[in-house]
Amino acid sequence: MPESPREAMLLPDAALLAQCELHTYRASGPGGQKRNKTSSAVRLHHRTTGLTAVATESRSQHENRARALQRLREAIAVNIREPPPVRVTFPDAVMTAGGRLTVGRRSPHVYAVIALLLDLLADSGGALPPVALRAGVTASSLTRFLSDHPKAWAEANRIRAAAGRPRLSD
Repeated sequence: MPESPREAMLLPDAALLAQCELHTYRASGPGGQKRNKTSSAVRLHHRTTGLTAVATESRSQHENRARALQRLREAIAVNIREPPPVRVTFPDAVMTAGGRLTVGRRSPHVYAVIALLLDLLADSGGALPPVALRAGVTASSLTRFLSDHPKAWAEANRIRAAAGRPRLSD
């Protein structure tokens, strides 16, 4: 069992799935007879955090389960705040050369980076320059990274609004 609820997003799929209630149901909408006759839609409810993720777009339950797991990881990263570490370190697959933050969109570390940056933002009262400095990246690179992830962008703006700061512009 992870020490904190957020460590669940780093677990392998099978271990994360074991912490969830899995619900399958028939998806509605286009997709032909198979979609409307089989329980291919997936809803995951993570018992530890109470977060839920849904995937219905595929006719394959297997594909929808994989999508729901990714969405659950993103939900954990975006919604669960923890005090940031004193020393910021990124996984090896994350590059910060020249002040640019580079994380592959399909990298398994993208959600850990999102969570860390949002923790730093919450800790700084919504101010971007201290976050960029602690992360070793430029403020524009930080803003660009967050804007590439709509749910993280929305959470960053929520953190800033709660601190009385203006919204980040697109």
